[in-house]
Order: sequence, then C-alpha cells, then structure tokens
Amino acid sequence: MDAIVLLKNDHKTVEKLFKQFEKLAKQDGQNTKAKAGLVAEIIQELTTHTYIEESVFYPAAKAAGPKDDVLESVEEHHMVVWLLSELGGLDPADETYDAKVRVLMENVRHHVEEEEGELFPEVRKALGRKLLQDLGEQMEAAKKEAPSDPLKVSSARAGA
Repeated sequence: MDAIVLLKNDHKTVEKLFKQFEKLAKQDGQNTKAKAGLVAEIIQELTTHTYIEESVFYPAAKAAGPKDDVLESVEEHHMVVWLLSELGGLDPADETYDAKVRVLMENVRHHVEEEEGELFPEVRKALGRKLLQDLGEQMEAAKKEAPSDPLKVSSARAGA
C-alpha cells in the first residue's frame, strides 16, 4: 500500500474514534467505562501512527525536501504524545478528562489538515509511486514494532 494512503486511512480511523467519543460525551451520564475504552483505542492508534511516521515516513519526506513541514509535524507529535500519556493515566471520571480529550482532538485534527493539505502533496510529487509503495510496506511492518507507551515515541523527548 502507498505510504500516504496508509497514513490517510489511519487518519480516518482516528477521526471515527473521535466522533464516537464526541457522541458519548454529549450523552447523559458519565459513560466513564465506554469513554475509557475509546480513549485506550485512540492512544494505541495514535501511538502506532506517530511511531511509523517518525521512524519511516518523516525521514524519507525530510530527505525529499519539505524539511520545515516535517520538523513542524514532529513538534506537533511532541504535544500529542504527552497528551496521550496524560490521558492514559487519568481517571475518566476526572473533571478534566473530556477537556483533555477535546484538546487532543483539536491538535490532531489541525495536524491532519496540514499533513493532508500541504505535506502529503509535496512528498507525493517528490518521491513518486514506487518509493511511496516501498515506504508503505516498511510502515506496515513497523506497526508491529510500535511501542504501546506514547512516551517511547521519539518525539516525546525534548528537541527530538
């Protein structure tokens, strides 16, 4: 699978989880168990996605040219993985839980918009079909190696 198609599919998966969370958050009652389950899925999906972008896709994208866009994306990941780590240890009944998830969603949606609107078209043009296919295969394989702890992703470290 083409690397950009794979990443866009991941974006769609996460967006579906976000919409499920938003629906739960609007319902009466806390729904803490359901929220916790969704957030656990979001954490896993985003941790894996971040890992494969940083370990496979971004190095190739950076070498292809849009270096500033890649560096900005890594900084956005830095904020996201820290939010993910905080959510992983937060009780869903905590009054800050929903607010923290909303901030996460806002950050991720902004990041996706920039990637899909700016970075991906530049990378597609620079790398071409064959290299994107090869990267997609590497990224699919890298998913199996992804950490479950968001703080194990390289962007979690300052100055990453």
